[in-house]
Amino acid sequence: MKKAKIKVNILPNLYLNEDGTFAKEAAVKSFKLDSVNSNTERLEQAQNIEGKNDDWVNMALNEQNIYDHILISFNFQNIPKILAMVLSNEQTYYESKKSEIHAHMQNSAMNESEKILYNQWINVFKIKIKEKYGHIYDDSEIQSLAQKNAQYLLSVFIPTQMIYSTSLRQINNLASEMLDYIEEADWYNTFERELAYSMKDFIYELERLNVIDKSLMKNENKQKLSLFGKNLDKKEDYFGDVYSTSYTGSFAQLEEALKHGSISYQMETLDDQKFFIPPIIAHCSWLVDEWLSDMKKAKQLGLCPQGELVKIRERGKYDDFIFKCQENLSSNTQLEMMLQTKETLMAYKNALDEFYNPLADNIKNYFNEAMCRFSYFNCLSDVNFKNGKSLTRKI
Repeated sequence: MKKAKIKVNILPNLYLNEDGTFAKEAAVKSFKLDSVNSNTERLEQAQNIEGKNDDWVNMALNEQNIYDHILISFNFQNIPKILAMVLSNEQTYYESKKSEIHAHMQNSAMNESEKILYNQWINVFKIKIKEKYGHIYDDSEIQSLAQKNAQYLLSVFIPTQMIYSTSLRQINNLASEMLDYIEEADWYNTFERELAYSMKDFIYELERLNVIDKSLMKNENKQKLSLFGKNLDKKEDYFGDVYSTSYTGSFAQLEEALKHGSISYQMETLDDQKFFIPPIIAHCSWLVDEWLSDMKKAKQLGLCPQGELVKIRERGKYDDFIFKCQENLSSNTQLEMMLQTKETLMAYKNALDEFYNPLADNIKNYFNEAMCRFSYFNCLSDVNFKNGKSLTRKI
């Protein structure tokens, strides 16, 4: 399958050349002068040093992190979903993403087998959803829900579009960490190999746009991309004012989880292939067998389906987790995400009860019911979905 080429553009700013490349030298010089002019006393001291402003500028550069103040907004086109997830897990950025699934499905260069599997399962899910929830959802809603479930078969490298704003220093830090990932990747592992290729293309685009600065690419502290962890199954769970827990979830669930920027996530691929089974078909053994068979087909095609399970490590503060519950214990959120949030909430409550933690009384306010049942929440679009409110829905 011919992959869509990653394309990076810089959105309009004061330091954009006519050819679309970044006027990096002009930007750095401008911020150096601003930094110098902001401190008259130190400027006078610098003028008494041989080399004058150059020495002061270098000192200012090191002490005031000028590169952190140079912000750039990028338009990443055809960026693989998993690479967008890598960026989403980093700090100090602003983003918005747009799915390119429809365009991807219309791409004549894509593997026909992927199209067949996707469309086949849309039809299956439409039938099963209508049978169980036809009295709740209309045909267009059923179509949308069917597509969301069928998307588990699509590659985690499916192209997407992303607007991403960060500092000149941070984008260079990320590029240097990507170079380390590329160097350490297992080229016999399809996921790591394809991600490494994508990172190479991504860095090439940054170089083309004059964004890469060699002085920022040293990575002397050997920082790693924050999304990837090791030996996550050996980490112990803890629940208190802060919490840390591990579980398995699909790439699709991990993408949904990364929307909670205040919570830290890491992932690690499993040695044994496992796949998420949508609950709407879980009661039907022959459909489950077909689903797992088609997932393996997708894997054999080198697609790395979004339904593949990975080990996920989640860490954060209690208040951040409660906010996650408020966002995801809902009839409208992704089902897999709702189920995992509910499971983690149960583990959190049990741990607080066991150790008589003062938070044990507070967490009961959010236990085992949808957000629309919270006493303080005023739902403006109640769909009267009983299974949704009780967190027992299958879709």
